[in-house]
Amino acid sequence: MAEPLNDNGEHRGERAEDARGVSGAQALAKAFSLLNMVADAPRPLRFTEILQYSGMPRGSLHRILQALQEARMLKLDERDQTYRLGNRLFEMAHRVWSEFDLRGAAEPELERLREAVSETTRLGLLDGEAVLIIDQREYPRPMRLGNGVGSRLSAPASAIGKAILAYLPPKDLRLFLNGRPLDALTPNTISNPDELQRELDLVKARGYAVSIEEQFIGVSAVAAPILDHRGVALGAISITGTSNRLTAERLHTLGRDVIEAARRTSGNVGETFMSIAAANTPIRGVDAALSCAFPSGAFLGEAPAWLPDQDALLWVDILAPAINVSTPANGGTRSVRTPELVSAVVPRRRGGFVATMQGSIRGIDLHSGDTTDVAVPTDMTGRRFNDAKCDPAGRLWAGTLALDASPGQGTLYRLDVDGALHAVERGFHICNGLGWSPDATRFYLADSGAATIFVYDYDLASGTVANRRALVECDASHGVPDGLAVDEDGYLWVAIWDGWEVRRYAPDGSLDRTVAVPVPRPTSCAFGGPDLRTLYVTSARIRLSATQLAAAPLSGSVFSMATDVAGVPVTPFAG
Repeated sequence: MAEPLNDNGEHRGERAEDARGVSGAQALAKAFSLLNMVADAPRPLRFTEILQYSGMPRGSLHRILQALQEARMLKLDERDQTYRLGNRLFEMAHRVWSEFDLRGAAEPELERLREAVSETTRLGLLDGEAVLIIDQREYPRPMRLGNGVGSRLSAPASAIGKAILAYLPPKDLRLFLNGRPLDALTPNTISNPDELQRELDLVKARGYAVSIEEQFIGVSAVAAPILDHRGVALGAISITGTSNRLTAERLHTLGRDVIEAARRTSGNVGETFMSIAAANTPIRGVDAALSCAFPSGAFLGEAPAWLPDQDALLWVDILAPAINVSTPANGGTRSVRTPELVSAVVPRRRGGFVATMQGSIRGIDLHSGDTTDVAVPTDMTGRRFNDAKCDPAGRLWAGTLALDASPGQGTLYRLDVDGALHAVERGFHICNGLGWSPDATRFYLADSGAATIFVYDYDLASGTVANRRALVECDASHGVPDGLAVDEDGYLWVAIWDGWEVRRYAPDGSLDRTVAVPVPRPTSCAFGGPDLRTLYVTSARIRLSATQLAAAPLSGSVFSMATDVAGVPVTPFAG
């Protein structure tokens, strides 16, 4: 028999619990679980949602939430009746960080990292205009490094310095750089302030900094910032050694190791935005129809697009940064380095190409690399462009994200053929995977941070979207949706980052098939070939460990497979 209710609609047992004040360890555990629930939710939660997710009795939940509000641990937003973290938590966090012993927290990580990579590890912080080394764990070798604890390094020329500078608040960074002469300590030192700013943006996008003989000839290093609760660098951890051992390739492979050590030092393990975890082995064998079309070591291969007039595949390496044109006929790839991050390139109807660079949309000559501004948004500080494609009318659609991939910073833009730029929708985490149905009545967008593919109603005549809803919601523990391509039947082929596969979804969102790939981080898809029946898949190697790369040595390459369905042709930008 069900337990009877009292006059408040609560069970008598529940009221008896409340009569005792819902106190003690059990109530404290419930309060902490509610705080964690609100903190971890991708958006603010209403009472009914917290009730559903927590499974707590209504009366008990209401009283605990009220107590948390009175303690300023939670606050209720009256505008939409949602719960958010309260200011008291931020005050407490400030006190924790003000008492944080950086050297003590980093010591075990410096030891662990030294033994893991057999190289010298360092801890440094910004001290005025230079980096001060406050701890070092030297790996025994016949040739020892000449400077240790107490030594000072150039902030713009050292890996530790660049890792810290990249995460300074914009105002502080401007004050640091403005009017400051950049001494050319070696031929590799960056001495141009604009070039250094682009380098720091690249550091923030990668999550780590490298210095290849910029401070001293024969010495190279890789470093990652130790971030506080505001995302500001308290210091940085580096791996430092001779350049013959720390080659450029090895430095980038060790990037993930210093990121992990820095996160563990600050206690931010698993709570920062860049993914460094990926399964070491695929769930199943690689699809037999798939082959490596263009071997590459791209950091972040992306945005493939077929060029029918050249019988070639256009794609980018966002973090190199470079634009690539690969030709299936001879297996070769021609690369054009760009001075700043480049996320996508599309052909232009009147000739040439249009590229989404870090903070602007530019026309680009792929032979000379020369660029001209086409459109510049006003709010790109700390952000970069990501995926970009043209609708069937030739308008360019492009998404953005924060350089450090923090949530809620992404915007979807539309560039009209007359050059007018419109911010269509804001608040995305990682704006990705754009595409249209063959009849252009639907628009697709993957938000990788939300692990969701959204679909909109699309009006081709006006270029407007409406009625956004989730088409596919992925389990992020098995990978998240990245770039996508639409075939002539209206099905979506989606690269699954950290999932070792490409998935084909039906227009109703149901899973049609999966294609296993030999890399954990496929990034995007495109149809190419004379009949558009070859699926090309780009991939990434960024922030994969040496162990992960050994399991997936082709990471960063482009793959291909024949399909029994054709894709939709690429539309050039009509402006």
